[in-house]
Amino acid sequence: MLLISCPNCGSRDETEFHYGGQAHVAYPENPNELNDREWAEFLFYRDNTKGAFAERWLHSTGCRQWFNMLRDTVTYEIQAVYPMGAVRPDKAAPAPESGTASTAPDSTTTGTAAPSIAATSTATSTAHASATAPEGATK
Repeated sequence: MLLISCPNCGSRDETEFHYGGQAHVAYPENPNELNDREWAEFLFYRDNTKGAFAERWLHSTGCRQWFNMLRDTVTYEIQAVYPMGAVRPDKAAPAPESGTASTAPDSTTTGTAAPSIAATSTATSTAHASATAPEGATK
C-alpha cells in the first residue's frame, strides 16, 4: 500500500485518495471544431509510460483537493507531489551545475522549499569545503 503525501494534509494512506488519470492533458482550444476521431483521442488516448509518469490525484476523504504526482510505474516510487497547474518537476529547468541547492516550491514531495541534492557532486574540493554552510545545516 502506498503512503501518499498530500500537499495540504501531509502523509496519508492511499485509501484516502482517488486516481484521476494522466496529468497535464490540455483541453482542446476549440472543442466545437473537433471531429469524432479527435474527441476520442482527447477523451480516451493516454500515455502508457514505463517509468516516471505524471498523474492527477484527489484527496477524497481529506481536504478534497486535486494535486499532481510524479510516480514511477515500475517501482511505484513517488518521486514528487506538486500542485495543479505547476510544471512537472522532471521537465522544469535543470538545477545549476555549481552544486547550489534548489529552493523551488516544487523541489520536494510536500511542495515546500527545501534543498535538492540532484545537482550536488560527491567529490568535494577544498574551495567548496570552506564555503559557508546553508542555514540549518550541521557539520
